[in-house]
Amino acid sequence: MFSDIEIEATGVGTLHHVQAQPHLPLPAEIPVVDETGGTDVDLKTQLVRFTLTGGLSAIVDFGIYSLLLNVLGLPVALSKSVSFVAGTTTAYLINRRWTFKAAPSRARFIAVVALYAVTFAVQVGINSALFFSLPDAWWKQGLAFVIAQGTATVINFIVQRVVIFKIN
Repeated sequence: MFSDIEIEATGVGTLHHVQAQPHLPLPAEIPVVDETGGTDVDLKTQLVRFTLTGGLSAIVDFGIYSLLLNVLGLPVALSKSVSFVAGTTTAYLINRRWTFKAAPSRARFIAVVALYAVTFAVQVGINSALFFSLPDAWWKQGLAFVIAQGTATVINFIVQRVVIFKIN
């Protein structure tokens, strides 16, 4: 559990023995160095990491969507399209390296582009349908976004875990 570490003091030439202290691991430790590829991460860890990554990506997505729609006055579908691309790019980059610990792969990238094309259509379609069918209330934009995002998230996790990150 404890190990001795020898440290040489610069310019002094003497060795000091330091005893390493144990630490409690975080539920989902954040990697600080590149890790080798492989999908040896268990389902629970993948779900936690996918959820955290999805939360960050949703913030990127919703922030850009709100800015484009409410500040710049762009149309709903265009605003959601641009924000979707930004959010899913964020999600893919983090999920590939951290959630699924996968090495770069051209075949995997092509599969992700195809998946994101499908979930793009699903998400923008659901968001637009709800946005224009819900009553004009302060919560309309948020509810349409959450339902569309939730649907796309479930599709993405299942397809990425079962298919895409099994591709070599």
